[in-house]
Amino acid sequence: MRIKFKLVYGLVWLFLFASCAQKQRADRIPLENFFKNPKKSAFQLSPDGKYVSFLQPYKNHMNVYVQHVEGGKVTRISSETNYNISYHCWGNNDEIIYMKNDPDKGPFLYVVNKEGEKFRQVFSEGQLRLKFINPSRVIDNQVLLALNKRDSTFFDAYRLDIASGNLQLAEKNPGNISQWIADEDGKLKLAIASDGNTETLLYRERESLAFKPVVSYSFKSKIAPIGFSNRKDHTIYALSNYKRDKMALVEIDCISGKEKQVIFTHDSVDVSEAGYSPLTHQLLFAGYETSRKKKHFLNDSTRRVFEHLERLLPQTQIQITSTDLTEQKCIVKTFTDVSSGAYYLYDLHAKKLTELSKVNSSLPENQMSEMRHISYKTFDSLTINGYLTIPKGVEAKNLPVIVLPHGGPSSRASWGFNSEVQFFANRGYAVFQPNFRGSKGYGKEFWIAGFQKWGTDIQRDITAGVQWLIQEGIADKKRIAIYGTGFGGYCAMNGLCFEPELYRCGASQSGFVNLFTYIKAVPPYYKPVLRMYYEMVGNPEEQIDYLRAVSPVFHTDKISDPVFISQDLKNPRANLSETNQFVKELKNRKVPITYVVRQHDQRTQDEQMEFYSQLETFFSDNLKK
Repeated sequence: MRIKFKLVYGLVWLFLFASCAQKQRADRIPLENFFKNPKKSAFQLSPDGKYVSFLQPYKNHMNVYVQHVEGGKVTRISSETNYNISYHCWGNNDEIIYMKNDPDKGPFLYVVNKEGEKFRQVFSEGQLRLKFINPSRVIDNQVLLALNKRDSTFFDAYRLDIASGNLQLAEKNPGNISQWIADEDGKLKLAIASDGNTETLLYRERESLAFKPVVSYSFKSKIAPIGFSNRKDHTIYALSNYKRDKMALVEIDCISGKEKQVIFTHDSVDVSEAGYSPLTHQLLFAGYETSRKKKHFLNDSTRRVFEHLERLLPQTQIQITSTDLTEQKCIVKTFTDVSSGAYYLYDLHAKKLTELSKVNSSLPENQMSEMRHISYKTFDSLTINGYLTIPKGVEAKNLPVIVLPHGGPSSRASWGFNSEVQFFANRGYAVFQPNFRGSKGYGKEFWIAGFQKWGTDIQRDITAGVQWLIQEGIADKKRIAIYGTGFGGYCAMNGLCFEPELYRCGASQSGFVNLFTYIKAVPPYYKPVLRMYYEMVGNPEEQIDYLRAVSPVFHTDKISDPVFISQDLKNPRANLSETNQFVKELKNRKVPITYVVRQHDQRTQDEQMEFYSQLETFFSDNLKK
């Protein structure tokens, strides 16, 4: 019976994908069209809803622009030519804050009015890390920042006055606070403490009071506050998998520490997000992701808004990314698997939708390839979900395949537009994206199953997926490549070491080859949770044999297939000298290798295009029939 089932299952897959062959093949689209900066992105509404700000290329770097919501003159208010603007928001109805992050000099914050005048620098403290506590809320011209200024290993909370540039310590970190959380009025009322293994949610009613513990839990669980209830004192909404496997949307009493209500949960996957109104203190929806992202509405008016948007923008994923203070105007972003989407302005009162900009109009939807959800069983009968993209107009049979493991590994591949995936598909490759054990979104048990399984069970999950593609007749077993970034790059090199018969070639972008180095290079601000890293990855002092066995740097003698490696000059987690030695040993063994060293991780457009041009040549040379 099992053999019959597998045969029928395979025929179903071939039938589903065979329909692609009846369509016309896609035209070859220039590489530049896939990886150019978006025309406009990151739209933000001014508090009064009269203006929008957005990022747009200027001399090949993303800069901040402003325009009235009814159109008219577009004003560029920043002129950075070395680094992209990484963050911006409205400080008030007249001024915008933006940040550039110079890897050599540290973060800089600037304020400029919407006319591009009265420009001033309000923050520059040198080489430190900066986090925004309330990323898009500026209260009374004050920004809440978390800075490791006093000690590199932890973050104190500060208030920055954007009018004067005055920076004041708001709350001193005793050394164990990993996260500060403010309410809608900018008051620090919640915090999360960690000793590396155990986390504790802390609460205080007013800033004049001391924080008190609410509940403690292993780092394997998580409580993520969403907002404060307007109906019950001392009560917060949070995403939590405390004492359960799947993340749920819950209500927690911060005095008793008890979970008062489970608002929404899903049987198969985590609740991954929650819509919350800072204006009314109400929950709007719970979001979760099965094969695609979905919403469970908790508010009738929110349901009606999204239902109207879905009628106006059918068959798209819809996100609200910014609102004015009254929540009567909002920025809507859409996307699908074959479209990078567009930004719109939506007026809730008038029920009027106005397009602001396409993200990338140079990629026609009818030339892109569909991304399909798949699942398969592993060596130990675990179900792995993932995605498979078949080149447009091509039969899903005997195809060259690029296996694309995601980074993290505590991340996941999701349905939606992916420039890399579409680029590879346009060049004729099927793209396989497995959500192996250790991926987030499928529950606590599935995530923990990846702990200390780097290069072993995680890699076997990837291998099982590739074997499934071969068994189903989708993949040409002689033309399979593996490529990834970060952890995905590590998987690529690991695959070449220990599955040489499975892959024709492999490529790594900023991947790490030595887990000893990876763990020892944990930044100072991660030191308080180092024990967590040991439990997730391995202890370099106690698990020497395991870490050595799964680190590609010690197994270059096992690699014979062509290799492509791209390395950032200043990436501490993937040491350059170590990568150089890795490459040298491969060259000494006459392994075909392409080695690219980049000056910094914020690549210019020219560097971006050069990287993908070389990668395209590498795959073309090695995956041709």
